[in-house]
Amino acid sequence: MIRAAILPAVGSPLEIADIELPEPGPGQVRIRLAAAGVCHSDLSLSNGTMRVPVPAVLGHEGAGTVLSVGEGVTHVAPGDAVVLNWAPSCGTCHPCSLGEIWLCANALTGAANVHAVTEDGTELHPGLNVGAFAEETVVAAGCVLPAPDGVPLTDAALLGCAVLTGWGAIHHSARVRQGESVAVFGVGGVGLATLQAARIAGASTIVAVDVSPEKEALARAAGATEYVVASENTAREIRKLTGGHGADVAVECVGRAVTIRTAWDSTRRGGRTTVVGIGGKDQQVSFHALELFHWGRTLSGCVYGNSDPAKDLPVLAEHIRAGRLDLSTLVTERITLDGIPGAFDNMIAGKGGRALVVF
Repeated sequence: MIRAAILPAVGSPLEIADIELPEPGPGQVRIRLAAAGVCHSDLSLSNGTMRVPVPAVLGHEGAGTVLSVGEGVTHVAPGDAVVLNWAPSCGTCHPCSLGEIWLCANALTGAANVHAVTEDGTELHPGLNVGAFAEETVVAAGCVLPAPDGVPLTDAALLGCAVLTGWGAIHHSARVRQGESVAVFGVGGVGLATLQAARIAGASTIVAVDVSPEKEALARAAGATEYVVASENTAREIRKLTGGHGADVAVECVGRAVTIRTAWDSTRRGGRTTVVGIGGKDQQVSFHALELFHWGRTLSGCVYGNSDPAKDLPVLAEHIRAGRLDLSTLVTERITLDGIPGAFDNMIAGKGGRALVVF
């Protein structure tokens, strides 16, 4: 038996309990977790903004060590350090055939599987495929990638979601060019990764926006050159900081209608707005036809940073080894499984960056 954080039902508090995992079957891998990041997506799963089968073991951003492998698994072996990939691509669906593996139609089919059982025999599902809020997990082989050399496993856990998403938002979705200005809305784990990615891309002015004035030091350590406390004047302030034109690129990491609209309003004529934050169906954003024509801006969604983890992880590892990407600055709290509900509360209150469960 191992300890895990279980979501009994949508909207219910997490419960810390013992669960029993099966041995890995064909095409599966068993992993001992070193660390797991607490992502806003986990909060969205718990409150029903995103839907997964329940009861479930949440957690999708993690890294650990392979304990055993099932038949047919050859790319990793017991003892290997690995990063979890919560959205493995099937390689055969229509998006995958177009090379857009981050939109794989079958990426989350594993979330419907029975993952483990509780002491009383209740069947559990793996939240977003991997069930990382547990001391150990069993996942499909496609959910496992070799961890980059020279990166501590507790840091490597962040690569599985926050860093890939922030990096991809800048380099794959918005395609920020040297010297461009960037505004990042939301200074949580993904926002901090996005700020670092913008700095690495060579952005000139990098504006961080958040409701909390206390996050300014975090934002500047990640690469922000300017900091704006969110208000009804945010778009106007960003235009002042970018020569009166507006930012070339805005990245929204919150998932709220008002923030998406403000990010759009903060970009220059012809600018690009990338939405990373996951909002609910009630978050309706409105535009009128004339402004779409006049401003010529681009608004795009961004799933998992539009990334290919197998290709992007080696690139990120090189930036980490060279000192350009500092994963430790994303983490503002190290906790145990019992601390996850408190980390959820902090996210709701807009406090801190990434909370990291360290096993």
